[in-house]
Amino acid sequence: MRNIFLFGLFALMMFSQPTMAQKEKWVTSWIGSVQGPYPVGNPSAQPNLSVVFPTPALGANNQSFRLIVRPDIWGKQTRVRLSNALGTQPITFENVYVGLQLGSAEIVKGSNQSVSFGGKKSVTIPPGQSAWSDPVTLPFVQKLGDANLEGRNMAVSFYIPGSSGPMTWHAKALTTSYVTAPNAGSKASDEMEVSFPFSTASWFFLDAVDMTAPTSTKVIVGFGDSITDGTASTMNGDDRWPDVLSRRLHKAYGNKVVVLNAGIGGNQVAGPAEYSPTKPFPGGPSSSMRLERDVLSLSGITTVIWLEGINDFSKNGNASTQVVIDGMTDGVRRLNAAGINVIGATVTSAFGSSSAAHGFQEQDDKRKALNQFIRTSPIFSSYIDFDEVILDPATGQMKPEFVPDSTIGGAGDKLHPNRVGYQAMGNSINLKQVTSSK
Repeated sequence: MRNIFLFGLFALMMFSQPTMAQKEKWVTSWIGSVQGPYPVGNPSAQPNLSVVFPTPALGANNQSFRLIVRPDIWGKQTRVRLSNALGTQPITFENVYVGLQLGSAEIVKGSNQSVSFGGKKSVTIPPGQSAWSDPVTLPFVQKLGDANLEGRNMAVSFYIPGSSGPMTWHAKALTTSYVTAPNAGSKASDEMEVSFPFSTASWFFLDAVDMTAPTSTKVIVGFGDSITDGTASTMNGDDRWPDVLSRRLHKAYGNKVVVLNAGIGGNQVAGPAEYSPTKPFPGGPSSSMRLERDVLSLSGITTVIWLEGINDFSKNGNASTQVVIDGMTDGVRRLNAAGINVIGATVTSAFGSSSAAHGFQEQDDKRKALNQFIRTSPIFSSYIDFDEVILDPATGQMKPEFVPDSTIGGAGDKLHPNRVGYQAMGNSINLKQVTSSK
């Protein structure tokens, strides 16, 4: 009788209590779309790195990185993805840690947690590949939505012994991270900022962070070029338009929604035709080439907001409107096939830009034709009219208040909105539109 009772109790527990897998799932909470190899790209406010990486072809050399990222939500467990996508040789990563940033390169005491890969404390990633870590429990996370962690930064630290070779990176982080001098050895476990004397405005090797979250969590990706990446927004200000959207969504829905930024400065829909470590391009691989890595391979993606095309029509791109429409159409079909909702976003004006590659009439004519497609095509579930927000109808250019540069000062280029412009873009988005399914 006792055995029958215990069996019945066990069965009741098994079938009445949801498992962790049923209650939660992995969602990507931060991304930094990769490009490269370093130094090919368009960083903003980058310190001089000639002492840190004296020979770019040799890359990192017996040194440690402490990369600062801001997860859009925190979970009780995390995992990180390291990338050697644009490398030419295997790279070994040792002593990987995740912790809570206190300030500068300093870690909150006791928060630095060791990360393993397949149960091992090191991982070697072949060229062209990436690797997810094992799950890591974060003891400082009490519950999802803990107010003490809202807006807090994660520090991801790791050590590269020997020479890495060409480095995969995300040029325009607009966030300060930290690195040791060459031959400084392993410092990833150190909590003190003194171990990381050099700073960088870019992310290296790290391209995604996952968190555990409820199965109902929605994940929205802003996919595009420098106007999504945040050129001319504020360094360390987290005020790109996806950041503004994120804060609005969290205020309205708490931690039920995640917003990610998959922008790359200079990115194109249709070009370049080739992209490799030996044939790089400052704007990174085309949208078609990077769609799998930067969206489809991530966890829990439900919606993409696609803002792109102005670089295709620059003097560097010089693509036809139809080629861009065809590239975008193919991308939307691939995303839809994966069950991902796609919202089109109209391309903002670069007319009259001081940038040598932008600002001419033919580019603006192509931009307007692409916007007409975005506003009317049934391939998108809906559209967001950023053009209407940014445009000064009297001049056909960007509104004057959106022009002065917020990152490094100066007059601005009439191509990239400043902080005021990104605020206007992020605040113009209908929250129900981006959280509903097609």
